[in-house]
Amino acid sequence: MNGYDLSRTWFDFCFENPEKIKPSHTALYFFCIEHCNRLGWKKKFGLPTTMAKEAIGIKSYNTYINTLNDLSEWGFIEMIERSKNQYSANIIALSKFDKALDKALDKALIKHTSKQGESTSESIDSIDKQETINKEQWFIDWFNNSLQQIKGSKGKFKLNSKIKSHLHARIKEGYNSEDFKKAIKSIAADEYHKESNYKHLTPEFITRADKLEKWCNVEERPTNNAHLFTP
Repeated sequence: MNGYDLSRTWFDFCFENPEKIKPSHTALYFFCIEHCNRLGWKKKFGLPTTMAKEAIGIKSYNTYINTLNDLSEWGFIEMIERSKNQYSANIIALSKFDKALDKALDKALIKHTSKQGESTSESIDSIDKQETINKEQWFIDWFNNSLQQIKGSKGKFKLNSKIKSHLHARIKEGYNSEDFKKAIKSIAADEYHKESNYKHLTPEFITRADKLEKWCNVEERPTNNAHLFTP
């Protein structure tokens, strides 16, 4: 006999007999287990009424004794000797409840765990989707802000399928925001792009694999644009 087995059997019984169980039953039964454990798992032991009532928060003696009688009737405790009055102890023993149960609680828990797993998976998918959306929006906001600082006129680019496709591909390849920042700094300092007033500098351009690789690996040169390109 051990506390785990007694606990498991009790909750199997509770699950199959919900119309019988009250919180006081669980509280008293588990106090009996705790008291027995502290006494070194004695086969029979005294259960002082006042102490038990205080431990589980029951004020009424009638409620207490009815609860104790239910546990006895259901086979969870054995009444060795009944107390003479409400101020003395009952002598009880813990019974190993051996009625056949169909383990309905095990089945219910397995089913619930399966559903919980599905729900968790859906939640993770939702988070991943939100993170992707956040990265997309960060990129387009950052790009428009950077273009404004370079040209003096605010960029008005919007997300489209091509930008999204390029951006997702670059992220999968391991590029991050610092790479994009370095690339646009390099482009901002490039004479060809300056002379063309950066007309080729678009979100599609900077997210292309060849362009991003080229411009984020350009050796950094002195520039007056060091303050630029913060999101």
